Amino acid sequence: QVQLAESGGGLVQPGGSLRLSCAVSGSIFAINVMGWYRQAPGKQRELVATITSGVGTNYADSVKGRFTISRDNAKNLVYLQMNSLEPEDTAVYYCKLRGRRTRLEALPRDYWGQGTQVIVSS
Repeated sequence: QVQLAESGGGLVQPGGSLRLSCAVSGSIFAINVMGWYRQAPGKQRELVATITSGVGTNYADSVKGRFTISRDNAKNLVYLQMNSLEPEDTAVYYCKLRGRRTRLEALPRDYWGQGTQVIVSS
């Protein structure tokens, strides 16, 4: 089964930076989209950024210009570089993969990591 594991979260001061990593393991036939989501306490999970199997990217307005999503396909890694962090960025960040494990799957499925905590506070 496809598994995703996030890492890189932690405590950082406002204005600081963090880089989150998502390691993909298991067999995957095709990856359509990968993305980062976050969920703050008492809030719904929201999209942060996505990257296609190519290099197309999309960002939430709240993080545009501050966050960068990227992939290292050779290492099966997806990154989220977070700069100029704000207290509002505090949340559990989740990595998501949308893809097909085998060619027999007609439609892609979503796979989620366990999440990594990011706290932005002075």
